[in-house]
Amino acid sequence: MVKVGLGGGCHWCTEGVFQALRGVAQVDQGYVQSDAPADTWSEGVIVTFDPSVIPYATLCDVHLRTHSATRACSPGSKYRSAIYIFEDSQRHEAELAIVRFAEEAGKAVHTLVLPFRSFRASDERYQNYYRTDPSRPFCRRSIDPKLDHIRRHFSELALAEANLTATQANDDSDVS
Repeated sequence: MVKVGLGGGCHWCTEGVFQALRGVAQVDQGYVQSDAPADTWSEGVIVTFDPSVIPYATLCDVHLRTHSATRACSPGSKYRSAIYIFEDSQRHEAELAIVRFAEEAGKAVHTLVLPFRSFRASDERYQNYYRTDPSRPFCRRSIDPKLDHIRRHFSELALAEANLTATQANDDSDVS
């Protein structure tokens, strides 16, 4: 198993996205810290994954496509767009993923590649946010569209439960 830290928008969203992928064994949601000037705590997740099932480059690609990677944020922002590397060997592949995404998007990408330094879990009540109640308005508005993107563009990696969860939540709301 390999680890990578990912920060983008809200860590509830990021957690839900990566929990929906094959090869991801664990997603720890909370706050990530790197070196100055990115040494302030920023929302993010630590993803533990099997690279024989889901390559590191694919995780980077999913990350870039499921948050506002082209929106500028200060390095001290609560919502820093970043890929936190655990090993120096991860840097080059993360940087290549960013370059490929920027070329495809035709925009500058503001995602930083930073060394992972520390992690602090968010409150227990926020853990597994999407999985505990996908019908919450925030989940429907912010996480479901990201899961839809995964189902459309990364279908071979989407877990069956990810395909059902959003659909069931939408179907359940139609019944009531």
